[in-house]
Amino acid sequence: MQLSKRFFAALTLTALAGAVQAADEVVVYTARIDELIKPVFDAYTAKTGVPVKFITDKEAPLLARLKAEGENTPADMLITVDAGNLWQAEQEGVLKPLQSQVIEANIPPQYRSSTGAWTGLSLRARTIVYSPERVKAGELSSYEALAEKSWEGRLCLRSSKKVYNQSLTATLIETHGAAKTEELIKAWVSNLATDVFADDTALIQAIDAGQCDVGMVNTYYFGRLHKQQPDLKAKLFWPNQSDRGVHVNLSGAGVTQHAPHAEAAQKLLEWMTTEEAQGLFASLNQEFPANPKVPASAEVAAWGSFKADAIPLEVAGKRQAEATMLMDRAGWN
Repeated sequence: MQLSKRFFAALTLTALAGAVQAADEVVVYTARIDELIKPVFDAYTAKTGVPVKFITDKEAPLLARLKAEGENTPADMLITVDAGNLWQAEQEGVLKPLQSQVIEANIPPQYRSSTGAWTGLSLRARTIVYSPERVKAGELSSYEALAEKSWEGRLCLRSSKKVYNQSLTATLIETHGAAKTEELIKAWVSNLATDVFADDTALIQAIDAGQCDVGMVNTYYFGRLHKQQPDLKAKLFWPNQSDRGVHVNLSGAGVTQHAPHAEAAQKLLEWMTTEEAQGLFASLNQEFPANPKVPASAEVAAWGSFKADAIPLEVAGKRQAEATMLMDRAGWN
């Protein structure tokens, strides 16, 4: 009888230990690929002992999966790119509003949800790229100026189907109103040198090859390509420095609405906004830290400093549908 009691006591302790371990783990659905996120999770596990399990996929399948799983989801956190995608996830009810003094102290308000449902973790500028062989930097000034006749047959754009361009357009609507923005985009389309590109890398390569002279890309695409091709001739230009500043967007994360380990997930998310984690998270993808106290990596800093647009990035989500319809009317394919 005594042996049986000890046996069952041991079983109980083993079960409790397993439960504690399970309660401390964090499960993440992430749209960032393995090599851009695993080192961050490994660093957190090394620091805290908390294991982080993650599943990678595109934004849309991850959101659909969270909605289908509902209360039965194993996911504690969603990581994705673009404020428009994060806003959409919040509207679909898959993210939990949080109150966190840590996040509020580390991340400026324009880079997080007003409800606390998500926060930015790294920033990317969608800026102008140009050929220094055919364009003088002094000829460039703003996104709006690319609508001028002098750029006819010289402009390249990425497809309007990509959320990055939808978010840029959404902030232009917020700044100028719909009518002026539609007029601007029609002029951009009229200035195209060729059909729109499927991705930013192809656009930069087209500029380098002389197919067009100027375009708009996310900075990390430029960084990746420059790393592969050190002799890349294309250069970056920071527009709108005399007024609102460069359009920036973000990658970010939120705790899921039905997170099995919500407390542990919030601790991970808070840590990812700290100075300790921010440099690592941003430098992996050649992005800018969302925490302004953290300097960019040497490689990113070499592109130069700029003034960023202070528009709250929630706008990218709130005006996304409007922006998409406007781009379609303006002929941006």
